[in-house]
Amino acid sequence: MVKNIKKLFNISLVVLGSILLLNCEPEADNLGEQLFLDGAAQSNEEFFDLIAYNINNGDKVRSDAARLQNNAVLGAFTEPVFGKQKASYITQLRMQTYNPDFGTNPVVDSVVLVLRPVYATDSVTTTTNDGFVYPDGDVAAKLDKNTYPVRKYGKTKINGKTIFNIRVHEVNDFLKSTVDSVYSDATYNYTTLLGSKVFDGTVSSVKITKDSDNSEILTRDASIRIKLDNSFFKTKIIDKQGSMDLKDAAGFIRYFKGIRISVDENDGYLFGFTPNSGEIVMYYKNDKTENGVTTRPQTSFKLTMGSDNVHIGQYEYDRAGTALQAALATSNENTGDPKLFAQGMGGPGIGIKISPADVAKLKDRYQNKKAGIISAKIRLYSDTELWDNSYDKPSIFTMLQKNVNAFLPEMTVLGQANGFSLVKGYDLDKNPAYYDFTITKTLKDLIETEAPKNDYIINIGSFTLDPNSTTGALAGYNFTSNAFTPTRIVLVGTNTDNTNRARLRVTYGTK
Repeated sequence: MVKNIKKLFNISLVVLGSILLLNCEPEADNLGEQLFLDGAAQSNEEFFDLIAYNINNGDKVRSDAARLQNNAVLGAFTEPVFGKQKASYITQLRMQTYNPDFGTNPVVDSVVLVLRPVYATDSVTTTTNDGFVYPDGDVAAKLDKNTYPVRKYGKTKINGKTIFNIRVHEVNDFLKSTVDSVYSDATYNYTTLLGSKVFDGTVSSVKITKDSDNSEILTRDASIRIKLDNSFFKTKIIDKQGSMDLKDAAGFIRYFKGIRISVDENDGYLFGFTPNSGEIVMYYKNDKTENGVTTRPQTSFKLTMGSDNVHIGQYEYDRAGTALQAALATSNENTGDPKLFAQGMGGPGIGIKISPADVAKLKDRYQNKKAGIISAKIRLYSDTELWDNSYDKPSIFTMLQKNVNAFLPEMTVLGQANGFSLVKGYDLDKNPAYYDFTITKTLKDLIETEAPKNDYIINIGSFTLDPNSTTGALAGYNFTSNAFTPTRIVLVGTNTDNTNRARLRVTYGTK
């Protein structure tokens, strides 16, 4: 037996977070360094062809509150390989206080839906208006405005600039609770249009200061602000003051069931935002009498989209006439597919099978030649025929064993070992790029301990953190970021004519 082999597996570790891919050249696999101490072993490397096939995930994924804790997606993107992907978003609302008192003669000035998207903080355009007049009181002021592009995946420019028409509707169906499982193909009735906005792909932060003493009048974070219908909220909220519908949360979410946010267009890009930070702000005036003088100051009241609410991502696909549709129609998990398609947000995934003949070969080598596995990696290259473009390549994947409801052994045994990463990507800014998926412990168990042989299942996304953990623990093998990760890629699969075909790279040591 290889000397010091036991040292490799005496590490007891816990994964701290999502496994990120690194775009750099690979270094020596230091998981096996202990095997080479004092000349104890010699290393050999061998490649084995893999049976790699496409998995149809049904174009749906769990996209409820448990999956959209911190991220949601909006937009649309169409290209010929994967087809159309369109993302809408549904949420409940909670009142900032229940049984509210809006005072005497309340009148709504304006209502605004505020969404906070992910934007490029390192790309900013600043403008200053020294002659600005703040309208409430005609106050002489200065306005500083910083404008940022939102982070986009897809076509950032169509005919010079991509424009989305964002629409907000009232939802008519009760959305139930945050613990209910909801999939991205679920449908809900909606009717009343509450507001809309022409969105040019940028967000702005604003700071307004008085000329007289330089004090701040208004500070506003970068956000998308969509004006909503004043009369709807006067009737729905203000005029219902004192009613049972506004008494508590349970009654309110059955009365005002929620909103749906969508875009009209079918092409452009997908962008992310933080659902828990969203809110509807209702600005209104009422009578206020002090010392016999009646004034009408402006007040605001919020309906929040925080974590107590149901969040649902709705994803729509059109695969007609695409390369993906053709590939899924002929996919064969026994012989493999020449091209592999992977897409987030419920799109297809990848299956990997090691042939029985190669498993037998490795077992024979271990039993009769005392060859111990030091490193085992699945290597997949990006395809340069269908997918030679400038779209961002995925930088995160999850990998599990088929029909095994647990993390791979690598995640718990080797998760924090120096230099270890479950998945690494290389040359992600080039074509081709390639990825290495580590299966060292899993393959050793199969070869050396007669562990069950299972296919590997790969999907775009990362394992997500447990929001209730104080130690950075993962939420579980079935909690991933797939529901809000918009990237996609075509990889080379089982194709003997392609030097970049899917292969298993095994390094083993012998005395």
